[in-house]
Amino acid sequence: MSSLWTPDGERPIRRDASPPPGPEAGFDDEGGPELSVQEQEELLAMQRELADAPAAAVVANHCVGLFNLAALHLSQNPPNLGEASLAIDALGGVAAACQGRLGPDEPDLIEAVRQIRLAFVQIQAGLG
Repeated sequence: MSSLWTPDGERPIRRDASPPPGPEAGFDDEGGPELSVQEQEELLAMQRELADAPAAAVVANHCVGLFNLAALHLSQNPPNLGEASLAIDALGGVAAACQGRLGPDEPDLIEAVRQIRLAFVQIQAGLG
């Protein structure tokens, strides 16, 4: 089951059970299963909701996801420093590229970048 992020949280995109790919199955032009009219309407409603959300809020939400991804990799036993590093770099890159445009969440996001970088350095030092 797929989902779409909206300001109210993840929304599942329900698909009816469909037969395996084959000539009798209904597929769209890109090879994916065709959506029912109801599913198309739900998807359009979710897209409208997402389009109505401030971009800063959506970007902040994705930054939180990157932070959580980095923290997850750092919490593994042993820590997966390579994967954590990528998530931290992505988080820092987004925060830096969007500085001054992230709205009221910006100070918290900048602090989150600082904290996760510090955690990375401490964990890395502890492994050495």
